[in-house]
Amino acid sequence: MKSTSFPLDLLKRIRRIEIETTKLVEELLAGAWASVFKGRGLEFEDVRRYEPGDDIRTIDWNVTARMDEPYTRRFREERELTVVLLVDISHSLSFGSIRQKKQELAAEIAAALAFSAIRNQDRVSLILFSDKIEHYVPPRKGKRHVLRIIRDIMLFEPEHKKTSIREALKFLGNVAKRSVIAFLFSDFYSEEDIESPVNTLANRHDLILVKVRDPFEEKLGGFPLLQIKDLETGEEALYDTESASSRRRFLKEKERQDDALQQVAKKAGVDLLQFSTGESYTKNIHNFFRTRKERH
Repeated sequence: MKSTSFPLDLLKRIRRIEIETTKLVEELLAGAWASVFKGRGLEFEDVRRYEPGDDIRTIDWNVTARMDEPYTRRFREERELTVVLLVDISHSLSFGSIRQKKQELAAEIAAALAFSAIRNQDRVSLILFSDKIEHYVPPRKGKRHVLRIIRDIMLFEPEHKKTSIREALKFLGNVAKRSVIAFLFSDFYSEEDIESPVNTLANRHDLILVKVRDPFEEKLGGFPLLQIKDLETGEEALYDTESASSRRRFLKEKERQDDALQQVAKKAGVDLLQFSTGESYTKNIHNFFRTRKERH
């Protein structure tokens, strides 16, 4: 991490995030996490004497032969999960037209998910990426670990400006040897084709795409002439927002990008969550858990 300073205002924001997201977890998400995200399967626990009504398929014939009476195997759910938060920290995420940047909103949503995970004794990992992997935090449990993750998302200064979602997914595929729950945070303004890596990861892991946007990006604000600078490439474009053709061109390109992302999610069979700065994210998270629970 380039910066080692820890400003007081950042400490206050992290504390606010901790309070607000903990309240959300306790009031809305308590119990929902375990019912929505299941364990990896059944793990052998022990054997006991067979009792009438037991499933005969669970009889352990080796033990039965040795003891000269039927014994059955008992299993328990292998509950512990690993949650991976992949967060885009390219320069476009540093934009914010209202009270917060997109990167700060991603940190708040990530905090709610992380606190939900550790409440259920699951482990949480963090991958920060631009067009390369900037920072990796291996999976661990505990409140202090989650607070470190929030700090890293908000404070980390990337070396690169651009975005490569493909690179992030490739890295996840290399470090996650067992199935994980992966939340991928980005504004998805990258022009790269992500359909193939998303499909590949979705076949092995529970992948959820989390799109974070700013309302300014949705409607070009309210300025007659607007010079827009791409924070990743440095390229600038002048938009006459009072010109119907100019607005139409901007909105058409935005619609194309949004449709392409929705098609990627649909083909891969993964969830796509959408959030905007300046708006409460509580309702969307709650709806996500409710919808997933209904599907299960």
